[in-house]
Amino acid sequence: MAKFPFSIVGFDLDGTLVDSSRDLGLALNHALELAGKPPVPLSEVAPLIGGGAGRMLRRALQDDTSVDEQAFQAIYRELLSYYEANIAVHTRPYPGCEAMLDGLATLDVHLAVVTNKFERFAHQLLAELGMLDRFATVIGGDTLGPGRNKPSADPVLEMIARCGGGKAAFVGDTTVDVGAARAAGIPVIAVSFGFNDRVPGALGADAVIDHFDELHARLASIG
Repeated sequence: MAKFPFSIVGFDLDGTLVDSSRDLGLALNHALELAGKPPVPLSEVAPLIGGGAGRMLRRALQDDTSVDEQAFQAIYRELLSYYEANIAVHTRPYPGCEAMLDGLATLDVHLAVVTNKFERFAHQLLAELGMLDRFATVIGGDTLGPGRNKPSADPVLEMIARCGGGKAAFVGDTTVDVGAARAAGIPVIAVSFGFNDRVPGALGADAVIDHFDELHARLASIG
């Protein structure tokens, strides 16, 4: 059997490893309600996700000219507070996720998370789901400072450094994830079941998977 080609595999979190759309949507609507703004139907939340909670909120309010920056920050604080208290009520790993992670771990692959979610929220979510110990490192959107989150290469390169170096690949669900991997010069696989901001085949990834059962073979084929 050919040796597995990667020693590091990194993952986006929301829309890649876990479906967090309901918990994020409820937090968004809680904040909007307190601010006297109309809610977003939960079925329409997924396209708003990506780039962090602040960007999600700005997308939800993009046509509301009554919200200045001070008002936005107040709504944003309410969103974060509610989300922190209810971060894993409905969020669950996608089908096959945990078995896939177990399979990669048996190959001595270093697993990592690189997300634009705040690092403390990423740690909290993974801990509440019992998944935190699976990962060698978790890098959030605020870990490296302003302007150094995805699609910058910086968090992906930091992931590689923290995992001791070696050949790496990345798995995500949006153009932000693909852009970060491309900027870091590593291969990237897109999942079709996440919060895709384009048709999966148009994300620019090296391959697209429809279920985590396919990931091992796709990584082997692009490695």
